[in-house]
Amino acid sequence: MPIPRTLKSRLDREHVHYDILNHSQTERARAVAEALRLPEQSMVKVVIVKVKDRFVTMVLPATTKIDFQRLRGIFGTHRVRLATEDELARLFPDCEVGAMPPLGTLYGLPVYVDRSLIGDEEIVFEGGTHSEAIRMRYWDFAALVFPVVAEFHQSSSATC
Repeated sequence: MPIPRTLKSRLDREHVHYDILNHSQTERARAVAEALRLPEQSMVKVVIVKVKDRFVTMVLPATTKIDFQRLRGIFGTHRVRLATEDELARLFPDCEVGAMPPLGTLYGLPVYVDRSLIGDEEIVFEGGTHSEAIRMRYWDFAALVFPVVAEFHQSSSATC
């Protein structure tokens, strides 16, 4: 399955430079980095959370996991949970479940980026499939989605 037309069209329309990186089928962002022989810290992952009645795209380093206590503080509510696979399939109909790109605005979702990423020159992320990743400059990504920057990661060897 090639990267979704929705994603490719937006990147091309905005004249954003990006590379498509083909790799073996993987299910986790850290495995993508391994398959591509990239440092894990260059890989970002996307986690979709439901906050009260809306969904939000969270983008953070693949080497970390979400600190839900921090998220509750950021959003001012205890009603924060991970989106289910069924919800992901409905929100991202042209993506493989679990391979959502960080451009949540393409799907009507606000985007939050962990503060630890803003110093990165480039980011690599799953491009809507479990066999293709996209590499682009962080600031090009930020110019596309105008993310809210906050600190919500928790360093850990476990992934969320």
